[in-house]
Amino acid sequence: MLRAAKPVIAVCGVRTGCGKSQTTRKVCEILRSHRVRVVAVRHPMAYGDLRVQIVQRFARYADFDLHRCTIEEREEYEPLVEQGITVYAGVDYEKILREAEKEADVIVWDGGNNDTPFYYPDVHIVLLDPHRPGHERLYYPGETNLRMADIAVINKVDTASAKGIETVRRNIVDLAPKAEILMAESSVIVSEPERIRQQRIVVVEDGPTLTHGEMPSGAGMIAARKYGAACIVDPKPYARGTLRETYARYPHIGPVVPAMGYSPRQIADLQETLNAVPCDLVLFATPIQLTRIVTLKHPTVRVRYEYHDHGRPTLEEALMRRLPQVFAQLGKDNPSMHSTENRSSLSQGPQASPTNQEKP
Repeated sequence: MLRAAKPVIAVCGVRTGCGKSQTTRKVCEILRSHRVRVVAVRHPMAYGDLRVQIVQRFARYADFDLHRCTIEEREEYEPLVEQGITVYAGVDYEKILREAEKEADVIVWDGGNNDTPFYYPDVHIVLLDPHRPGHERLYYPGETNLRMADIAVINKVDTASAKGIETVRRNIVDLAPKAEILMAESSVIVSEPERIRQQRIVVVEDGPTLTHGEMPSGAGMIAARKYGAACIVDPKPYARGTLRETYARYPHIGPVVPAMGYSPRQIADLQETLNAVPCDLVLFATPIQLTRIVTLKHPTVRVRYEYHDHGRPTLEEALMRRLPQVFAQLGKDNPSMHSTENRSSLSQGPQASPTNQEKP
């Protein structure tokens, strides 16, 4: 792992779809509420021409078009940019780190693909999903993340079974006995829930959560059922092109549409599929504003999901306990506390110069 001159909080998961992204947003919200400058660095998504993706910086919507982002990339970057957080990504993570250090007091490593952090974390947060109890022991490198965790968050406790929650808790105690265990809810937020009632709904879910995350459905299905949809229309008979291939490759996917968009062809197939389904409403639970990417003939309602503490300790309390210097010093509106000397002293572990650091 590369050593940073600034404190690093890593947010990782044991499986895709555990709620890592919303936790990253919550961590950034907590830091900013204490007047700490924060930059997110995203685990790479190696799409497109890597030769021109050495260091990517996203701070406005125009940057998504500039860097020719796929839907999956937009899903990770857009919610943070909406929040006012600058996001770095790309290919060369040492160069990315040096750029991020220039504008941040704290760097938040936004992990992906269940991978371990590329930067040495001062605090390593790991998300677990009680809807898939036992998966934290079955998949690499997700299990490795759990074994390294400082804070283990059991997410989605508001919708998971008590048995699933207890299985996950026992596995945390077994594999990461020193980790602090937090409970969290992945709250479903719908701006106009009354529009769902008694309607024929087609549900669009986050693509990776359904495919390699192995979930049959997600937050969209939860919202459709919660708010009284008349029926969920099965989109599979209307699938076009590459979406038919996706359903064939991942037969566990339920009666929902995965938001696949790794190429213009896939985006076109997604649009054609949704427009072909006979329904009253498209309910999309993707992290991005899907209607910016595809043109739909049906009315749409967006489902969001955000991190909420479930009891105590809260995530803010856990972070303040583990990084007291950050909240006590950098959180003060005192320019003298924002010098490189003061900030670099906060990062745990030995410091290394850029010339002798190992690549991840």
